[in-house]
Amino acid sequence: MSDHKDPQSPVPSPVFPQGKTWDYKKREGIYESDVTALVRRLLEDESIREDQRSAWERWRNDPSGLQR
Repeated sequence: MSDHKDPQSPVPSPVFPQGKTWDYKKREGIYESDVTALVRRLLEDESIREDQRSAWERWRNDPSGLQR
């Protein structure tokens, strides 16, 4: 069996309990919006990072976007 993952196969998205919040802190010394700080914090979660990477790969390799 191969360790190669098919980028077209769906990876189950992470499911978090209702009301889940993420603590985030803006970087000091530079301007950073609340949204940027939150996204940076979310991507520290391995399950979210993998889900987003898989979604990007599916989107990037989807030939239907090239058809008119």
